[in-house]
Amino acid sequence: MAASSSVGRVLTLCKQFVNVVKIPSAVNTRNLAINGQFKFRPDREKLMPIGSSWNILSSSVGQCRGLYTTISRRGLEEFFDNPENWGESAVKSGAPWTAKQLRIKSNEDLHKLWYVLLKEKNLLLTLQQEAIRQNVMMPSPERLTKVTQSMRRLDSVVTEREIALRLLQTGREKGRPGAWRRNIFGFTSWYRFREYAIPWYMNRIYKRKTFFTPKFVEPFIRLRREKRLRENTRKATLEKQTRDRLKEKFPHMKVPASSGQL
Repeated sequence: MAASSSVGRVLTLCKQFVNVVKIPSAVNTRNLAINGQFKFRPDREKLMPIGSSWNILSSSVGQCRGLYTTISRRGLEEFFDNPENWGESAVKSGAPWTAKQLRIKSNEDLHKLWYVLLKEKNLLLTLQQEAIRQNVMMPSPERLTKVTQSMRRLDSVVTEREIALRLLQTGREKGRPGAWRRNIFGFTSWYRFREYAIPWYMNRIYKRKTFFTPKFVEPFIRLRREKRLRENTRKATLEKQTRDRLKEKFPHMKVPASSGQL
């Protein structure tokens, strides 16, 4: 009985609210529009009927919001270049962002710039795949390299700020404390400390990680360093010979500098 009485009260209140607040139907609204009984409210940005019914609706329901429409989005066309650049062999583009330019930007600007560069990178990758599909040359492929360099430098600038803030707050450079350790083969790597439920001298998993290099491995470490140096020297010599041949064959050609001289 209590439930039925509460339901009856709710229905009575709803009927009273409907009698007080009378929203004009679509037919009445159309007739008002035809008869010219609408006025324009700049703050509402929509047509409103003239009369006391709207005042009652406003006072009863509250501030009514008009129908707003956002700007149209291009959808999948965002992944393609501007139609003005279609069919062009070369597209003008600016220089990549340097670390010096990015360091004077605020964190909010860097956050916005990252997503702008990410959107441009997706666009260029789509353009590259489309060029491969059509078996044609991508117009100005250096744009992708510029965007990649800018994103890499932006990431390095953000990392610098995080390290500086961490040094100021905790005095540590890394987010998790650790140490440089050498394994059994003589390779040096960064080991990040972690918490264990038992002491290290009782932990079998930790004991299995040998953080030392035996004496008999040291000669092989020296041989590995010599091998790496010989490979670098051989690579630099090959690049120099290639540049000399190109310079001799094409005297007016601008030969790019080697990677070791940058």
